[in-house]
Amino acid sequence: MLPILQAKPAGVRDPVCGMTVDPQRAAGTVVHQGQTYYFCSAGCAAKFQSGPEKYLDPRPIPPVAAGVEYTCPMHPEVRQIGPGSCPKCGMALEPVSFTRASVEEVNPEYTDMLRRFWLSVPAATVLLAIMFVGAHWPWLELALASPVVLWAGWPIFERAWASIANRSLNMFTLIGAGAGAAYLYSLIATVAPGIFPESLRHGGELALYFEPAAVIVCLVLLGQVLELRARSQTSSAIKALLKLAPETARRLGADGSEEEVPLDQVHPGDLLRVRPGERVPVDGVVTDGSSFVDESMITGEPVPVEKTPGARATGGTVNGTGAFVLKAERVGAATLLARIVKMVSEAQRSRAPIQRLANRVSAVFVPVVMGVAAVTFVIWALVGPQPRLAYALVNAVAVLIIACPCALGLATPMSIMVGTGRGATAGVLIRNAEALEGLEKVDTLVVDKTGTLTEGKPKLVRWGDLEVLRLAASVEALSEHPLAAAIVAGALERQLVLSKAEQFASIPGQGVTAIVDGHRVSVGKPATPLDEPNDAGQTIVHVSVDGQAAGTLGLADPVKPSAREAIQSLQRDGLHIVMLTGDNRSAAEVVARMLGIDEVQAGVLPDEKAGAVAKLQAEGRIVAMAGDGVNDAPALARADVGIAMGSGTDVAIESAAITLVKGDLRGIVRARALSKATMRNIRQNLFFAFVYNVIGVPLAAGVLYPFFGLLLSPIIASVAMTFSSVSVIANALRLRKLAL
Repeated sequence: MLPILQAKPAGVRDPVCGMTVDPQRAAGTVVHQGQTYYFCSAGCAAKFQSGPEKYLDPRPIPPVAAGVEYTCPMHPEVRQIGPGSCPKCGMALEPVSFTRASVEEVNPEYTDMLRRFWLSVPAATVLLAIMFVGAHWPWLELALASPVVLWAGWPIFERAWASIANRSLNMFTLIGAGAGAAYLYSLIATVAPGIFPESLRHGGELALYFEPAAVIVCLVLLGQVLELRARSQTSSAIKALLKLAPETARRLGADGSEEEVPLDQVHPGDLLRVRPGERVPVDGVVTDGSSFVDESMITGEPVPVEKTPGARATGGTVNGTGAFVLKAERVGAATLLARIVKMVSEAQRSRAPIQRLANRVSAVFVPVVMGVAAVTFVIWALVGPQPRLAYALVNAVAVLIIACPCALGLATPMSIMVGTGRGATAGVLIRNAEALEGLEKVDTLVVDKTGTLTEGKPKLVRWGDLEVLRLAASVEALSEHPLAAAIVAGALERQLVLSKAEQFASIPGQGVTAIVDGHRVSVGKPATPLDEPNDAGQTIVHVSVDGQAAGTLGLADPVKPSAREAIQSLQRDGLHIVMLTGDNRSAAEVVARMLGIDEVQAGVLPDEKAGAVAKLQAEGRIVAMAGDGVNDAPALARADVGIAMGSGTDVAIESAAITLVKGDLRGIVRARALSKATMRNIRQNLFFAFVYNVIGVPLAAGVLYPFFGLLLSPIIASVAMTFSSVSVIANALRLRKLAL
């Protein structure tokens, strides 16, 4: 019986590919359980017909965001949906987080300010020309200045009024008051010149200030354009990271067929083919094939890493000349790349302790400047040269215009944004600005041994006769002991062919035994515990054949190749290195001697590590702790700065303030260099902002006039104010090129 056909909407969803299909023009239809499904192509219809449940099985669909959340770089507590301006400082808001789609979007604030600026330039240029030739054409000047001030400058006055309404005076309060006063006075002087006293006249004519009002607005708009453009570059690291993930992946079907699907349709367990030169789509495990993968964009290490079956690959990295099949494990927000972007975004919105000084100054800055402007007006009106009121007005306006609280407010957050972004591209993830500042002050580094200084996996480092090794490995192939895997791996690396072991037996505390090639082979010896290291830090395993000692094998947890170089670099930088480990002292001291570590604390239980860190802190030391395991998490949280190795557990990473993606101690060297450079950059910004305002405000008030007869024009003041904020951002952007 045919299903009852009902009216269909203009478009329905193809359940296979997700495309919208017109039912009247569908390339194929399939009836399943009384319902008709429409398809964009015969291929999609065939796939659906072969297994409808696969496509009808509901998958979790990420909720569609109602709108993008925006925040202020100076006041991260300010949040709203959609773009706008900050009610506290008047600055344009920017997205809290970025998505791949939003990376390509143009900031609407930037577009609006750029349009207003270019449309104000012609009128402002003509007004400047009138001023330079000394002409006095009040009505023409009014006609030219009004569109610039009232239309192009409208956002400035909106923000000035909002600052008053919100009782949060800011830069726009000063600009609005200065430019507004100049324009309003000139408007009245043009319309009703007779109401003004002689003290405002020069040569019988009233001085008009349409030119400063219009040019100030034009220059402020230029400053906003330059600032927004520069601020967009501070997020370039996040945008670059987002672009690493490909838009699609090649998913393998059960029948071996391939289909290209959007990345958001990839799910854990899917098999994906990665072809030469392509980016790895998600985090997963290689199941077939091999290649070398460039992971430099994630780890900061330039050497490609070999990927063979069983190896893990990270989404966003670039495949080399080989091809392989990847089993997806982490997709969407769970991938390392997505977590990096999230961590960097949160770090860029955090505040460093050094910012508190700037915040205290900014809180009283605008009222003090307005007070200085009022005092300037009064002094010039009382004792200035004629026309006194004209001089008083011009100099008061110059004071209002030149002061720039934004340079102070931007000094720290801009450097933090660029610094954390630069760290992310070098494999150093900063959780918050406090950690970035704190790492510079650290004088003691506590490191865990296993997994941090060493590989964390035992490896065969000494053997005698290869036949003895082959026999031992043949027995250990049936054992589950961690050392057994290392012996087997060592034999296979030397291309030894293992034999089948029979009558296998494991004797707790003594070792294992089995029959191999007709010989009774025993690995381990009751008199020598398997976990007893020798003077070289090796664990000795004894091998006997038919009851006779045949040889010994030495196993050790090898030191990471980069550990010695990293330790030496950190010591040259003045750090005291402490090894904190649960291993026995003899094994720990062997590693310490190899690496030149200053102090060893061995036999420390997991619940005692945090106490050991606290003891160092009680001695007045500023402590950073580097670890990778669950047992390190309390110590990482207790340290002044916790550093997690990216190869470690999620618990350790969540407990740390800094994560090294590569799990390489050289990352600490890079993190330390980044911390020092960022803090130096912040201090430069703060110094410039303070000095600029301390020097600029008195100059605008006319402090040089009694000595040199020099006054600062409001136009020059607006130029200085415009480039003060931009210069702070430009200085912060230098961190993007920091060598790490």
